[in-house]
Formats: sequence, C-alpha cells, structure tokens
Amino acid sequence: MDPSRVPAAHSRRRLPPLNALRAFEAVARHLSVTLAADELSVTPAAVSQQIRQLEDTLGVPLVRRQGRGLALTESGQALLPGLSEGFDRLVQALGAMPQSAETRATVRVAVTPSFADKWLLPRLGGFIQANPGLDVHVIAGMEVIDLQREAVDLAVRFGTGQYAGLSVALLREEEVFPVCAPALLTGPTPLRTLPDLQHHVLIHDDNPAERGACPDWPLWLTAAGHAPLASSKGPRFNQSSMVLDAAAQGLGVALAKGFLAQTDLEAGRLVRPFPENHVPRFAYWIVATAQALDRPAVRLLRDWLLHEASR
Repeated sequence: MDPSRVPAAHSRRRLPPLNALRAFEAVARHLSVTLAADELSVTPAAVSQQIRQLEDTLGVPLVRRQGRGLALTESGQALLPGLSEGFDRLVQALGAMPQSAETRATVRVAVTPSFADKWLLPRLGGFIQANPGLDVHVIAGMEVIDLQREAVDLAVRFGTGQYAGLSVALLREEEVFPVCAPALLTGPTPLRTLPDLQHHVLIHDDNPAERGACPDWPLWLTAAGHAPLASSKGPRFNQSSMVLDAAAQGLGVALAKGFLAQTDLEAGRLVRPFPENHVPRFAYWIVATAQALDRPAVRLLRDWLLHEASR
C-alpha cells in the first residue's frame, strides 16, 4: 500500500486497534476464522468481532464469504502484505533487543491473596531458581483485573472458565471437603462422621472474590444429606487462607478447597476427618490475552503453573 495514500486519520498516531490488525492478518493468511482463532488462542467469535471492528474503523470491507470459505476483497489484498511485513519486523526487533539488567524479562501474574499465600508462594522459589533471568511480579488482590487494559500478563481465576476474548487453560478442577486440626479427631467429642459436626464449631469462608462460585456450609451439607445441622453459626473470614489457618489452630471445622489446602494437608497441619466431598462445576483457570502469550516468558510461567498443578 502506497504510504502517501494512507489517510491522516490512520497515521502512526491513529492506528486501528492492534488486536483487530492481528486478527485480520491471521484470517487473511489462513482464509479461515477457525484457524486464525486457534493461532491467536481466542474464540472464532472474538476473531469475527475484531474483523468487523477493523472494517468499521477503515470504512471498507476486507473479507467476504466465498462458498464455504473466505476471500479477501481488493482492500484486504492491498492491506495484507504491508501488515504481515510489519508484524514480522516487530518480532525481529523484539528478538534483537539485548537482555541487559534494564531489559530483563518480567511476567506479571494476578491472583487472589489466598491463592498466593496457600499455593503459589510455597512453590514459586523453584521456578525463580530455575529461571534466574526472569522476574515474576505477583499482584495479589480481590478485584478482577481487566487483562486487556492493565499491565498484567496472566491471571488465575476461580469460576466456570467462560472468559470472553481471553485464552483459557484449565489449571485444576476443584473439590471441596471439611478439614480440621488433628486434635479434633481425638478430643472429648471426636470428629469421625458427618453427624459429629453438630458438636463442633463451623468456620465460614466469606471471600467476596469467590462468593457464589463455591459451596458454603448450608449447600455442602444439603448435598451430603445433613441439612438440619445449625450450619450458619460460627466465625467468618473474608480470605480463604485465614479460614484454613483458623482450622489449623483448632478454632473449628472448615470447608476447604483441596487445591489451597494441599500444602497444609501434606504438612499435617490439617486433616480430612471423613472422605465425603462435594465437587462443584468450578475450577481454577489460567487466563491471558493472545498478545501476552506471544511472549516466551509468559508461556514459560503458564506452562510451569500447569505442570505444578498436575503433580
């Protein structure tokens, strides 16, 4: 495309959205929305939306249906070569950048405080030791970060896995079960079966980031067939890590997400008094934008998280 013919509105300072340009370039190469979506790690619907956005911005059609496939319009054919060359040069420029102390690779991962405290931090040392040239920034908070707008590369979320416009990888499905300090198994009212819960304090998890995404005591007991218990009484904490710590200190019995309780269970600070569990349709997911996953350092951390969760 002749640079002199590029409208002023599309100058270097007024480029169309980069996501839309990447989506079009991938579709134009594959002549397939599905293959482009696989390459970008997003849904076909997200790719189609980006193409429509780009066409609206430029004011011309770029892709048209042709039988069961796709074809580029004249404008699309004119745009593709320069766009592909531009992305190739970006990759070359990033690859040529020296990795000095000032340009060390950094990966920013957002998690809840409880996930950071109970699962990530006990394992992160091994990753840092194996990757001395990579800095990991952990952002622990209760708010859901917009990965499209914030300077965050990865996030671990607890929910259904439906996160539009993001690449999603299953970290681990979750099971929920009661835990307590070992001393409660042998006290004056030993905890051995579900009916024994009526003699013990129940600890409640009021974590606002996961409210509605995990069974509480009333729901869990109903599923287990023991709804008549006075399940609403007992202390409450707004962090899952505090719930587990309170149980480990003997304050009562807590409902634990197995993923978060794993370290305490392995260390013997917590025990499962009985085998019953309730498996909800929720899990931990790693989410990221397609652009973030283009960076080797981000993929490295994501793959390490998946490996650790599978152990």
